Amino acid sequence: MNLLVATLLLPLLGVVALVFAPRENSKLIKQIALGSSLVTLVVSLLMLTKYKFGVTGFQLVSSHSWFKFFNINFAVGIDGLALVLILLTTVLVPIVVVGGWNESEGGRWSVKTFYLLILVLESFMIGVFAATDVFLFYVIFEAMLIPVYFLIGGYGRGDRAAAALKFLLYSLFGGLLMLAAVIGIFMISANQGAASFDVTALSHIKISHNTQDWLFLGFFVAFAIKAPLFPFHTWLPGAARSATPGTSILVLGILDKVGTYGMIRFCLTLFPEATKTFAPYIIVLSLLSIIYGAFLAIGQKDLNSLIAFTSISHFGFIVLGIFALTSQGITGASLYMVNHGFSTAALFLIGGWMIERRKSMQIEDFGGLQRITPVMAWLFFIAGMSALALPGLSSFVSEFLVLVGTFTRYPAAAVIGTLGIVLAALYVLLLVQRSLHGPLKAGNEETHDLVLREKIAIAPVIVALVLLGFYPKPAIHVINPMTSQVLSQVQVSDPSPLAGK
Repeated sequence: MNLLVATLLLPLLGVVALVFAPRENSKLIKQIALGSSLVTLVVSLLMLTKYKFGVTGFQLVSSHSWFKFFNINFAVGIDGLALVLILLTTVLVPIVVVGGWNESEGGRWSVKTFYLLILVLESFMIGVFAATDVFLFYVIFEAMLIPVYFLIGGYGRGDRAAAALKFLLYSLFGGLLMLAAVIGIFMISANQGAASFDVTALSHIKISHNTQDWLFLGFFVAFAIKAPLFPFHTWLPGAARSATPGTSILVLGILDKVGTYGMIRFCLTLFPEATKTFAPYIIVLSLLSIIYGAFLAIGQKDLNSLIAFTSISHFGFIVLGIFALTSQGITGASLYMVNHGFSTAALFLIGGWMIERRKSMQIEDFGGLQRITPVMAWLFFIAGMSALALPGLSSFVSEFLVLVGTFTRYPAAAVIGTLGIVLAALYVLLLVQRSLHGPLKAGNEETHDLVLREKIAIAPVIVALVLLGFYPKPAIHVINPMTSQVLSQVQVSDPSPLAGK
């Protein structure tokens, strides 16, 4: 068993420990969940000691026969993109446990069930980023729906049942399309005498242009729903409003990255000709997501809905970078996935604490918090500045790379995309003004500032936002070999510099 497999399985060992924990001992249950997630984090960091930087292809590979008749294997491995997303997962899960220490209380089921679902979901998220067998990826892709459905429907608020059901139905529809495409590409490989679900082997089979188009769409629609990309996004606002802050972080901060990760890992790698065919149309969808999400965020009156719509805009930037098909664009999009995860975590964590104190999600109800909760207000301000890509914070670097990479191939799209930056400044500054400044609103007089547990939970997120803003080189160095390999597979190269024309 290598360190990658150990990282994948450790949360499940935590599940086993929780099964035998007394149901009535909530404190012990939380401690077991936190301990399991911290051990998983430590082991995932140890992977860095075994990972060879600057090398293309999958590393820490492990493969075991699963269904031999169909040549389906439990096969895992990581490249730079999978590594940074797995590390994002293992960092955010213990933060979710500490930051939302009491959010499991009062749910439809017990505290134990809540943390069982959290740890199962962590294992699935690590597994989906590590899977190198397409069928294994599909199985985990679908299995992740189960814990998320119960986390929203069982522990959320408001119309949680409807939000959980809508999330499930959208995701199942996309999964069915992907299953059809998975079966299709397997049959093609079998007809060529090399039946396989291995992503590397499948990237070398010959597929006609027309067939590539259909298979590409099967994967892409499933990933666009998961991302979510306009117009497949409508499940997201309801889920964000209904889910607990911790669940929202896991869904928007990590789970949705499976969609954009899948676009790079499968759409670009397996269907290079279809990628080039559909890229201009997907660029248009990404621009619509950027502008649409930003405009709707400006008009939102409740905090969670605003954060959800900002994410639609941010995912538009990520998809824009991917399908610009340039080294700067794909590297920027990959880094954006990580940076958005931390930025979203900060917004939902602090926003969740604000909602918990005020017993309201309405932005107008938080007026004047800067006067009585300065630490919480300043941290929320930093999180907001990260969301609008302020220079010096992490999102700026990735957004800059995406726009530069897009400009070299699609100048008009890059210019339109910059409008999203202007709109982001508008919705973030309006949010900060309405919630933190102005006269103290009635009902806020007894609101208290962050306690020690909350400061411990948010500290690593703020450090990541600043560190990746000032020194993103290590993350970019990890991602770059993957970018080069993907562009080689798609058979495109960076356009010549405009100054040389």
